[in-house]
Amino acid sequence: MKKMLKLSNGVSVQMTLSLSLSAILLLMMCGGVRAWTGEIHGRVVCDVCGDSSIGPEDHALEGAEVAVLCITKSGEVLNYQAFTNSKGIYTVAETMPESDRWDACLARPISSFHKHCVHLGDGNSGVKFGYNHPSGYSHTVRPFVYQPADVPTYCL
Repeated sequence: MKKMLKLSNGVSVQMTLSLSLSAILLLMMCGGVRAWTGEIHGRVVCDVCGDSSIGPEDHALEGAEVAVLCITKSGEVLNYQAFTNSKGIYTVAETMPESDRWDACLARPISSFHKHCVHLGDGNSGVKFGYNHPSGYSHTVRPFVYQPADVPTYCL
């Protein structure tokens, strides 16, 4: 929208005021909706000696696949797929309306692409947990452990 203003000294100034229609509609529709952000992260490691404990001989598994299923307060089921980074850490995060935030989740390991460490350790089928954190906070899942088919001789 353009408007001509005449100043007291007789000079005319043209002012341009513009707001896109979509920006105005977005502001009107989202006025009462509060955003909420949640984050879930964990680690995947190779238990080299197969002793079910994480020690100095063990290492992070890069590229391991983890699935995270969450049910929202409104009853919607959300399925996430994550892969670990070079430090063996996976992360799932999402921003949504607070009324639809996560209520409970299940994280479970899917696969390891390591050439030796491919067998899922006992008790690592998945972890269920409630998600009661405020916006901006994260939940840490206990590490998932894979073991090699053959334990190295230095572990025996």
